[in-house]
Amino acid sequence: MFTKKNKPKKFTLVRKRVPFLFILPWIIGFIVFTLGPLVFSLVMSLFDWPIAGEAKFIGLDNFKEMFTADPQFYDSLVITLKFALIFVPLNLFVALVLALLITQPIKGIKIFRTIFYLPAVVSGVAVSIIWGWMFNSEYGVLNYILSLLGIEGPNWLIDPKWAIVTIVIASAWGVGSMMLIFYTDIKGIPHEMYEAASIDGAGPIRQFVSITIPTITPTILFNIITSVIAALQQLTLVLLLTGGGPLKSTYFYGLFVYNNAFKHHELGYASANAWFMFIIILLLTLLIFKSSSAWVFYEAEVKKEKKGGKRK
Repeated sequence: MFTKKNKPKKFTLVRKRVPFLFILPWIIGFIVFTLGPLVFSLVMSLFDWPIAGEAKFIGLDNFKEMFTADPQFYDSLVITLKFALIFVPLNLFVALVLALLITQPIKGIKIFRTIFYLPAVVSGVAVSIIWGWMFNSEYGVLNYILSLLGIEGPNWLIDPKWAIVTIVIASAWGVGSMMLIFYTDIKGIPHEMYEAASIDGAGPIRQFVSITIPTITPTILFNIITSVIAALQQLTLVLLLTGGGPLKSTYFYGLFVYNNAFKHHELGYASANAWFMFIIILLLTLLIFKSSSAWVFYEAEVKKEKKGGKRK
């Protein structure tokens, strides 16, 4: 029987390596399916790389063309940023409201939790088909409901003014995952905090502003970052609902990259487009993290500050 003193070095070495064997499948998958393609796409961005034919090294010409000779690059980028500015706040608001609703001690609330979460597990293709029916100007459900109220519904998918609104609504429909993240964090807040605030005379709104919001700021930070990334990479709904139209009013950056790669057969140029968006997402993420020090509160930091104050 081995003890801590007489354990062989070989046995100790094997024991230290065992945990890495469990994560080895993930590491291999990450290298093969994520890191490998990422590095390869960076190499492709330096080539004139057609789908069929020989690749030709052209250096930074793809990036030069993108910035100087392709007006659609700027148009699609502006449309995508406009979508993100609308989608991210709306997504956070809807998810937080639903999370607050399903935390209420109401009979049958579990059923509503399931109903609110279900859209999150529906595939993007199915979501596009459902919303395509609902937004149809001739037989769509939304325009039918508006007609019952005496309102003439717009041409959701045909009018350039309303097309991007349809994408926002359809995208915000799948907030189930974000709702559950908010719900889990809110349920973790000690009930004693609300009781103490109630004794001090704080109403529900004051408790929400002073207790709930500050406590869940780390979760808000996480959801903002994931929403920004999802908004800037939106493709499926645009491709299937509007195809970038009408009049390219919903020609998102993701569709711009997709068309360059698989419609115009310019894989090198599409890789350069994708890497520029990667840099934009990286910079925005760093900016959000940088700003988080002013509005995100962590329980561990608060405890350290309290201990430091007592010592003084």
